Amino acid sequence: MRISRLDHLVLTVADAERSAAFYRDVLGMREAPAEPGRHAVAFGPSKINFHEHGHGSAPHAQAPTPGGADFCLVLEGTTLGEARTELAAHGVPVEEGPVTRVGALGSMTSLYLRDPDGNLIELAVYAGEDDD
Repeated sequence: MRISRLDHLVLTVADAERSAAFYRDVLGMREAPAEPGRHAVAFGPSKINFHEHGHGSAPHAQAPTPGGADFCLVLEGTTLGEARTELAAHGVPVEEGPVTRVGALGSMTSLYLRDPDGNLIELAVYAGEDDD
């Protein structure tokens, strides 16, 4: 077996509409196709589906919980300084960073923040890219 990429991930949230608005308005993602009555956003070739706690379709994670995710998003065409300024403009605090981490492709510099459900989001730029 050979895996080529992540297509989408599902976040269990308290309010799917609120979550979609955060990822769209704060993180700059675009609305994405979803099943009727559901919400999703996309970025690059990937997608995030939002399932409201207690209303997810089967099959789903064994213990879906709002705020239980921790993932990294790589910035493109945006410095960490610009990202910090945009987050501040939306009233979203940076929890930690900039800090050096090791991602799938090597050394990167990251900021950490939380979405409305408390999911931990790491925003990163790889070494050699503009990471001020």
